[in-house]
Amino acid sequence: MPGMVVFGRRWKIASDDLVLPGAFELFIRVLWWIATLILYVGHKGKFDCPGGAILHSYLVVLLVLLAVIILTLCAVVYVSAQGTIMNPGPRRSMPALVYLRAVLYIPEFVWACLGAIWISDNSSGCEPAEVGIVIGAVVASWIIFLSMAVGVLIVFDPLGSLRQPALMNKSSGLRDLQSSESSQLFYTARSLAKRVWECRLRLLCCCLPQDDNHRAAFSSIAQLFSGFFSDTDLVPSDIAAGLALLHQEQDKMEHCRDPDDVIVHSPSSPIREDLEVELEKAAHFMQFAVAAYGWPLFVYSNPFTGLCKLSGDCCRNRNAESDLVGGDNLGCNFSSILHVTGLQYRDFIHISFHNQIYEIPFFVALDHKREAVLVAVRGTLSLKDVLTDLSAECENLPVEGVSGACYAHKGISQAANYVFKKLINDGILTQAFNIAPEYRLVITGHSLGAGAASLLAALLHSTYPTLKCYAFSPPGGLMSKALSEYSKQFVTSVVLGKDFIPRLSIPNMEDLKRRILKMVSNCSKPKYKILLHGCWYEVFGGAPDDFPTEMENRREEELSQPLLGEESLLVHGSTSYQSLSSDDSPNQPTHLPLFLPGRIMYLTEDGPSRRHCFSQVRYRAEWSTETAFRSVLISPRMMADHMPDLVLQALRSLTSDRPFSLCPSSLSNSHLNVI
Repeated sequence: MPGMVVFGRRWKIASDDLVLPGAFELFIRVLWWIATLILYVGHKGKFDCPGGAILHSYLVVLLVLLAVIILTLCAVVYVSAQGTIMNPGPRRSMPALVYLRAVLYIPEFVWACLGAIWISDNSSGCEPAEVGIVIGAVVASWIIFLSMAVGVLIVFDPLGSLRQPALMNKSSGLRDLQSSESSQLFYTARSLAKRVWECRLRLLCCCLPQDDNHRAAFSSIAQLFSGFFSDTDLVPSDIAAGLALLHQEQDKMEHCRDPDDVIVHSPSSPIREDLEVELEKAAHFMQFAVAAYGWPLFVYSNPFTGLCKLSGDCCRNRNAESDLVGGDNLGCNFSSILHVTGLQYRDFIHISFHNQIYEIPFFVALDHKREAVLVAVRGTLSLKDVLTDLSAECENLPVEGVSGACYAHKGISQAANYVFKKLINDGILTQAFNIAPEYRLVITGHSLGAGAASLLAALLHSTYPTLKCYAFSPPGGLMSKALSEYSKQFVTSVVLGKDFIPRLSIPNMEDLKRRILKMVSNCSKPKYKILLHGCWYEVFGGAPDDFPTEMENRREEELSQPLLGEESLLVHGSTSYQSLSSDDSPNQPTHLPLFLPGRIMYLTEDGPSRRHCFSQVRYRAEWSTETAFRSVLISPRMMADHMPDLVLQALRSLTSDRPFSLCPSSLSNSHLNVI
């Protein structure tokens, strides 16, 4: 940390990132050199073919060139392994080694071309082993050239040249620019970073229409990303090392924590009965949230039988169902909904798989088992949904009956308003309640659908005061505190394990960034050791690292002088870096806080955190609070626990094994306060 400066610009690779790729290339080069040496020694004086003299000279020069490259790689690996992430002083010679290694590509390229010419013109009559070693050398050279070109594209930093004004100022003996110059450079960096992110988004979403909604979304997302990353000088490997250290630190704190004092409730206590009832309802309505995903999730959940079950209905002509189906033609989607929910065709009021940015699919059906008019909103399943998710600015959301500031996640708020207008303006709910006037309204969804369902419930609650909403794995940065408190009357959120999404909010990500910076700043181990141990720990488990430190009670400026260019204005002006100087530095939030909706039912695995692949999983359930989700938990399961099929599996397991799984204490949540 931070990026290395060579060829007049900063790159997205640090001087300690070359240990593992350098060692891999070194291994290949040594094998290549040994094979060439064996061929040369075994055939010395026996190159009798027409091109033998040229081949002899070619192999001699190749051996010498490979030997020089091997020695250079040894130096690169050794120097790159020195120091720590925050102390690159011992690696000052790395730029010179990079220049030397780059220069050696020139004779290697020339020799690869000469080898190709020899193969085409002078190889006739030579032994197959002799020709084979030259072909291998040429092919290996071109593979290395191609790999290097791809690597350069990957580590290229479009903003790398922005560091140069800071470097020039530092070389003149000044540590910081004047305030006006600093502000101007920081603004320029942010502006250019935003344009770069907009270009990346347009390239990624080139298949989407470039209308006003998409352009506004690109601008909003680019502003978010540029603001989040521009005040750090981290390279991707620094983030990976920080996440590995943070995961082990969190596990170590969890293992050292005293057992919770669980308050025992009698089987007939109100808290236990409430949790049992809500679990039963959640398990029932989760299947509708799963069904809203249509055929992709159905086939994913039934890999061997899914296609067979749907094949008879996928190609049916559904023109007669146009009054039922809104938006795109359903095909397999409608068939999968019927299979998952167990409902009949006549039970559906409206189904829409129309999908645009801020416009998400949903369906309305009559659930006779629970006597409910059910609205199920689909979660993220397309690139358009991802853009909706990432439009994370706050937007006012007026809700009748709420005292206090009412605002919410912009993209999800607009998606909820889209469904709201369809339900009200198109008379869908009116039609449903004309058929079943005694039923109550229930809204459900998973992930993005859970967020939209929660906001939709808030908009409809004044009209339908008995409505209930079940939000499965909702996004953490969803609604204001006032809306969150208001929604506790009618929204139940369900969160499984270490799911990343309910903990995902801009303040939480800023907190995660500060924690990563602190972890990499305090650790005195080289980065390659951190990454190797982290990979081993993630795959095979074991004891967390002991985290020897070198910076306790010290400022980062007290480290030895870093490499040229490894300090920048963006670092010195960063609130993230300033927070490293003191643990009690106040955090100045730059974004409005957003919270999870409603009451939170928290499901966790009961037993050790690591288990055998085929061992039976048991779960526990308890009521939790939003404070338990103010930190991101690093775990291999942080994305797996978000999958809707696993959430449904956990709920079904709990409802079939209640006596051993319920832990309804809402008074002892200390175990949820994580680092």
